[in-house]
Amino acid sequence: MNILSIQSHVAYGHVGNSAAVFPLQRIGVEVWPVQTVQFSNHPGYGAWRGRVFSAATIRLVVQGIEERGVLGECDGVISGYLGSPDTGEAVVESVARVKGANPAARYCCDPVIGDVSQGVFVRRGIPEFIKERMLPIADVVTPNQFELDYLVGRPSMSMADLGVAIDAVHACGPRVVLVTSVRTDDTPADCLDLVVSDGSDRCRLRTPLLPVVVNGAGDAIAALFFAHYLSTGAVAEAMSLAGSSIFGILDRTAEAGASEMLLVEAQDELVTPSEVFVAHRI
Repeated sequence: MNILSIQSHVAYGHVGNSAAVFPLQRIGVEVWPVQTVQFSNHPGYGAWRGRVFSAATIRLVVQGIEERGVLGECDGVISGYLGSPDTGEAVVESVARVKGANPAARYCCDPVIGDVSQGVFVRRGIPEFIKERMLPIADVVTPNQFELDYLVGRPSMSMADLGVAIDAVHACGPRVVLVTSVRTDDTPADCLDLVVSDGSDRCRLRTPLLPVVVNGAGDAIAALFFAHYLSTGAVAEAMSLAGSSIFGILDRTAEAGASEMLLVEAQDELVTPSEVFVAHRI
């Protein structure tokens, strides 16, 4: 399997492609990473160095891949942190190039906008671009609950609210919606939920809430879910595999008291999770 991954990159830590590429490779996926930014570290540290790459640079890299004559072998495209709305245009064009070469290829949009703790943390214009231009062409979308609520313009306090929001996203175009970091009035205080829908089946995966705060877990789980979905065609199984792997890694991270995900140290969790959580239909 070959996946074109257009996301951010940090030298230190694990977010964007730095959180997605190795997990995908570890489960046997060939990844073609294209960087939207090159930062020294995640901006959440408060200070960083680096730059946002221009849309022209991203187009050139994808054009170079196309010139190798391999886009027809690309099974999927995943995008994450954009850096600027112009970057989004380059992503949309890249998806069209890949699907032009391989109509069976799928596009996963990880709509990086913000989270509960930080609010919206991307540049002005990016959330609107994601909603107006990227959701309609996405086959799979993987927002966290904050991003889901932002995209539909209303809070999802209950599981019923969440279902209405997911239906609204389906109506925009995506066939598959995976919502991460879900906390509704139905979620126990010591747990965290994942919810996935493919328009016919809707399932929930519940795991214990771990005492760890790290960046990049959402990026990693989106990439793993997408790859497992492409492989199995089953959203519940893909969510179970991805969610169990990331839980195992975060559990090891919490035990070590680390400030970054232990992706390398706990890499066996990517292939054989210590504990497998089963998704249940809701």
